[in-house]
Amino acid sequence: MSEPRIDRAVELMTGFAEYSGLTSTRAPRRYLWTDAFAVCNFLGLARVTGEGKFSELALQLTEQVHRVLARHRDDDTRSGWISGLDPREGDAHPTRGGLRIGKPLPERAPGSPMDERLEWDRDGQYFHYLTKWMHALDQTTRATGQPLFNAWARELARAAHRAFVYATPGGKRMYWKMSIDLSRPQVPSMGHHDPLDGFVTCMQLDATAAGLPGAPAEPSLADAAADFAAMLDPRQLATGDPLGLGGLLTDAYRVDQLMRQGSWSAGDGLLDALLAAALVGLRHYVTQPDLRAPADRRLAFRELGLAIGLAAVRMMEEAASREPARFPGSAEARARLEQLARYAPVAAEIESFWLRGEHRRTRTWVDHQGINDVMLATTLVPEGYLVLGRVGYPDTRVSK
Repeated sequence: MSEPRIDRAVELMTGFAEYSGLTSTRAPRRYLWTDAFAVCNFLGLARVTGEGKFSELALQLTEQVHRVLARHRDDDTRSGWISGLDPREGDAHPTRGGLRIGKPLPERAPGSPMDERLEWDRDGQYFHYLTKWMHALDQTTRATGQPLFNAWARELARAAHRAFVYATPGGKRMYWKMSIDLSRPQVPSMGHHDPLDGFVTCMQLDATAAGLPGAPAEPSLADAAADFAAMLDPRQLATGDPLGLGGLLTDAYRVDQLMRQGSWSAGDGLLDALLAAALVGLRHYVTQPDLRAPADRRLAFRELGLAIGLAAVRMMEEAASREPARFPGSAEARARLEQLARYAPVAAEIESFWLRGEHRRTRTWVDHQGINDVMLATTLVPEGYLVLGRVGYPDTRVSK
């Protein structure tokens, strides 16, 4: 990895830590999606630079997220842990009640009519943000060898499964958005890829727990994983949304790694389905005018999600080329992976566009600076977010 890329990622993440209140006296500005990527970025920077200060920042950010987003808002009549636990138990189990999104407006009160425009800015809990935080906690365990972070991730997975999944006459379904205390749905529709994220993440968390030497026995997430898997329709995964496409590709890489590590059976065909869906969506996306629009008409973080997914494709392709006999997908999946790898210039185009200073002075960038800065840093140093370290072999450079 080139030094300029690392240096730029360090610059972006150092700035984020300062203006978001992690390393400064400013009031903390915590947002769960952004912070999940940021924890992974700090772990990745610790690995590529060998500097322990970045692992300390990852642990410091994790603690601050739990202190802020696992508790009720300052403008809420309620206080304390959103789980309802007493202070001591809440400290020990900060994720047991889930985590707030961190949106600027209070959540919609019970019985109040929904305003779709305002709902985007209202607090609550999103399932796909919770899975991102589970991944960040699990990456911390994989990097440090400390089981506690995986245990917190598993508690969060169980809480999310209980709250978001519900039964209907036609089978299980999921809510897209829940209230802060997980007592009621705020948006009842189901997210397109939420069952996929839940399934892959539960499999990852169980794989980590099983591989930890001397780790305490933990209840399996197999029942939750089975519920998520039952809601998956491999034929309906395709999307033309760049952020959704990036998610498909990063999930594919997680499956690829878990299979290579012996933690996932190659017989379920999910890797093949993910690559097929991503290829359909990517072919459609590149025909659209999005990447030719001016900066003030583009949402950087959505495009950067795709660039991160294409980095995952590059890593999958490199692994498949090094050890072709160990590629866990079918021959058709291998061919699709080769076709996806040809879209690498799209990632380079997105990255170079948003590295230009004038494009990061537009209103669309500034209004979402935290998420944009952090995801741009992920494109520059993607290993912390994408690479699942070997369980039981912590990287001493990111151990506390």
